[in-house]
Amino acid sequence: MKTKKKILYIALCALAAMAGASMTLTAAHAGKPPVNTEGGEFAIDGYDAVAYFHERRPVKGSAEFSAAYNGARWAFASAANRDRFRAAPEDFAPRYGGYCAYAVSQGYTAPIDPAAWKIVDGRLYLNYSKGVQRRWEANQARHIRDADRNWPTVLQ
Repeated sequence: MKTKKKILYIALCALAAMAGASMTLTAAHAGKPPVNTEGGEFAIDGYDAVAYFHERRPVKGSAEFSAAYNGARWAFASAANRDRFRAAPEDFAPRYGGYCAYAVSQGYTAPIDPAAWKIVDGRLYLNYSKGVQRRWEANQARHIRDADRNWPTVLQ
């Protein structure tokens, strides 16, 4: 009987630990959303994430061509771009949930200017402004390393 009680006790402790871990993970994401919508309807101010790669410029998307991903709505300039995104969203979605890459490297989040962007090693990075983008580019590799280390804890 002692063995059954011990096993039951261990099982209950394990369940309590898992529940606590689950609460911690939920609390960790109770702050800012994982995708920056800046309080608006769409991620990245409604700009088409795929267009940065295919047209090499920011292009405003349309609600007519939208998709859901990572808790946010994304707008696209065409059905083709929407479908490309749906097929591989991780290939097109900006790093750090579309928050300013420089800000994340510094340990906080900030909104973005869709015109302040750069693709590095096949990943889209957005910044608060073109001035901040120049600061980010001055030591881009270090800022990316720091932002990778800070993400996603900056959402707390």
